[in-house]
Amino acid sequence: MAAAPPAGPPDYGLDSPRLVKSMFSRGGWTLAGGLAVWFINRAEYPGPAAQLLGVLGAIALVFFGIGAFMRWSSRVGKLRERDRLLDALALTGTEKVLDSGCGRGLMAIGAAKRLKSGRVTGVDVWNPQDLSGNSIEAAKANAKIEGVADRVRFETCDLPKLVYPENNFDVAVSFGAIHHLSECDWQDQAVREMYRVLKPGGRLLIFDTFHTGRYAHVLRECGATDVALSPWGVLWCAPSRSVTARK
Repeated sequence: MAAAPPAGPPDYGLDSPRLVKSMFSRGGWTLAGGLAVWFINRAEYPGPAAQLLGVLGAIALVFFGIGAFMRWSSRVGKLRERDRLLDALALTGTEKVLDSGCGRGLMAIGAAKRLKSGRVTGVDVWNPQDLSGNSIEAAKANAKIEGVADRVRFETCDLPKLVYPENNFDVAVSFGAIHHLSECDWQDQAVREMYRVLKPGGRLLIFDTFHTGRYAHVLRECGATDVALSPWGVLWCAPSRSVTARK
């Protein structure tokens, strides 16, 4: 008898968990400081104390708002964006797909759900500072929950040093991962590696923050065709957009 899938919905993690926590922490401390100043000075300086509380309260609300939006982006926004991007790819169901920087399997599993005979390979170094609970075990558990464990596999691999041969994948995707590489040269090399492992005619899709214009330049240098950048949007309180290309 086949083992039952893990209970509960899939969990694709909280992006930049330390930053999200710091936003709520800063909001809390700022509000607490404002209340303390108001409480101490409310009798002798009621007007200035109330004004200062208002200013610090407004700053605290900004911190809380940023933290809340980043959390929404991780729990709701990135799933919606994932589905929009994969729908636009219009996979036929037979493709061999690479997800570079797969994390807990967001894009890899989304792609696998659209495949029939095709297969997905997701690679990452599983840094928990980039994504809460980031591990290969978490990605595999999500794949079981989503019912695609037979169509996706996960492997540990550095994005700038993919171990796969040239002309190996029909589609290469990456979602919110490449910017986490600390050096611009590493980011550019990760883009080159995604392009290298594509088959001729293969398609590439990268969704990321800030650096997508440079990724497009790197792809053009590699000889990519149909390089296109989407309009800017906002996810995780950062300007975000996708770059697509064909080999």
